[in-house]
Formats: sequence, structure tokens, C-alpha cells
Amino acid sequence: MRLRKLTLRHFRNVGFAALEFSGRQQFFVGRNGQGKTNLLEAAGYLTALRSFRTTDNKLLISQGQHNAAIACTLDHERFNETHVMINLRHDGKEVTCDQERVTKLGDYLGRFPTVVFSSQDIQLVRGSPAQRRRWLDLTLAAMDPPYLQALQTYTRALMARNALLKSGRGTDAEFDAFEPALASAGAELISRRDAGLRTLGECLVKSYAGLTEDAEPAALVYEPNFSEPSAESLQARLESGRARDIQFRSTLVGPHRDDFHLTVKHSVAKDYGSEGQQRSLVLALRLAQARWFQERSGVRPVLLADDVLGELDPLRRRRFWSSIDPESQVLATGTHLPDAELGTWQVFEVVEGGFTEVKP
Repeated sequence: MRLRKLTLRHFRNVGFAALEFSGRQQFFVGRNGQGKTNLLEAAGYLTALRSFRTTDNKLLISQGQHNAAIACTLDHERFNETHVMINLRHDGKEVTCDQERVTKLGDYLGRFPTVVFSSQDIQLVRGSPAQRRRWLDLTLAAMDPPYLQALQTYTRALMARNALLKSGRGTDAEFDAFEPALASAGAELISRRDAGLRTLGECLVKSYAGLTEDAEPAALVYEPNFSEPSAESLQARLESGRARDIQFRSTLVGPHRDDFHLTVKHSVAKDYGSEGQQRSLVLALRLAQARWFQERSGVRPVLLADDVLGELDPLRRRRFWSSIDPESQVLATGTHLPDAELGTWQVFEVVEGGFTEVKP
């Protein structure tokens, strides 16, 4: 897939921008805070109609404006030339694909894969379980509509059960009404997360080996909060734990408390990995995500590299670049132009939300 045109209106600090891309490498250069990441955020919104930076779509709309718009023209392996329009409002969004309105997210997911490489990815090693779960949910839901459906069902049932717990007035009959759906969707999530992380883990091993020239083994390890992928077992645990959950006013068992960790040399990277090992692991994780997206969808993802190349030493930078599919489109940002050894780029200067192409 190639992104050929990108138009933004009232998106964060970008009042209006209409960009046309040629070739497979675009670079956006400018000082920090000018809008480079905002452009990648808009391009990345294509994949799952979610931002990689925030869960609140209202923050994507420029201050003082009622809506924002993202319009894209793409060359696509399956759909040829395709036009996508996304209108963001404070109370929701509207999406059209080739002038046909998208009414079900499940029908849209998987069509337009992008993968973001960000300096904030280090939090996938060092950060909280909630950060890793959000990445996992966005990744799996983007290519697996049944996963999205299970996640939505589980989230609704969990919110309803927690509301009962917080009220302190829930009866057994009321809990019995929510827990079967919660357990069924929860078991589905556990099973699909296990399968998804196994495949992603296989891709990560290959990617990390390429970045380090097989210097050390790496792995991706699932840590389910409840390890039995059976609706009956999870429902029994929910029933037996009601008294404790009422005391804490929260559901204390289930996939909403899952985690995963990355290892290097058979040790947890968060605790024992060096700075270089941790950064190589998150790069390998994103490369694994790109490979998995392509395998699942048959569409080559657009890669969005947000100020990550400047953080790598020359050796890691060369290995990272050699690990990328040479046919993939790359949109990258930085405060300085990339090294000449990284090939020819179409360059745009970014100043206060404005984009100017720099001719060679």
C-alpha cells in the first residue's frame, strides 16, 4: 500500500495541509512542536480509526473548531486507487471509503495497515501493563474482527459488573445476568491473545535476530491473569470471587488484567535489559507487527517512523533499515535530515503546522 495524497483540516495544530507524495520515502523535518508527529498521527488513524497517542478523539480537533478531517488517496494491492475520508466531531466520527459510508468498524479493519515506530515505544518494555494491553488490543483488533467483537462485548459486560460492585447493592440475580457474557467474551480474548502473541513472537524472534545479527535470543511472553481459556472456568472464578470483588468494588480477575513481557537472553528485558537491548526489542516488536499485518491482510503496511532514527547509533540504524521491507513506504520525522546512506527522500519542512516541500 502507498499513501499518495494526504489532506488535513483542523487536525491538532494543522489548520490545512494538502500533500502529494511521490516515491516510497518521505521525510518531515523541523523543530520539536511544529506538527511533524501530528501528520503521522493522522496517517496512522487510517488503520483502526484510533490515535496512537490518545484515546480521546476530541483532542485531535483544533482548539475552537467543531470538527476535523483527514482525506487520503492510496494505491492499494486489493482495491487499486482508493479514497478515504474521515470526519471527526466532538461526539463521534464519520468515515467514507470510495464515497461509501462505513457503518461497521469490523468491515473496515484490516484494509489500510500502518505501523508506527515512536520514541515512546520504549514504554512497551518499561511502562505499565495497561500500555501494553492497549498496544495489543489495537494490534489484534486491526486484523481480527472477531477479536474486536469479543473485546467490545467484554468491555461492556465488565463496565456493567463493576457498576454493580461500586453500587454495593448488586444481587446474585443481577450478577448472574452479566457474568456469562463476561466469561464467554473473556475466554475468547484469552484464546485469541495467546494465538496472536505466539505468531507475533515468532516474527519478533526473526526481527530481533536481524537487528543484532543473532547475537542473543529474544522472546515475547504472554502473562494471562487467568490462564484457563474456558468460559465455564472463568465464570466459576467470577462467582467464587464476588465477595472479594464487592469488598474492593472492582473485578479482580480476567483479561482486563493481562500483561506480556519481552525477554532477552532469557531474562525479562524490563528488569535486566540494557538501554540498547530494550530499544532493539521495541523496534523488533514493531517490525514483527508490520510483518504480521502483511501476512494477515495481504497488504504491505505504510511505516510511520516518528523521530526514532536519530536515537539509534550508526550500526543499529543500518541494521534497522536493512530489516525493513524494501518495498514499504516510509514516512519519517526528525529535527535533522537523514543520512545520505538511507537513500533518496521527498523532504517537507514543517513550521507551525505548515508543510513545504523542499526541492533537491
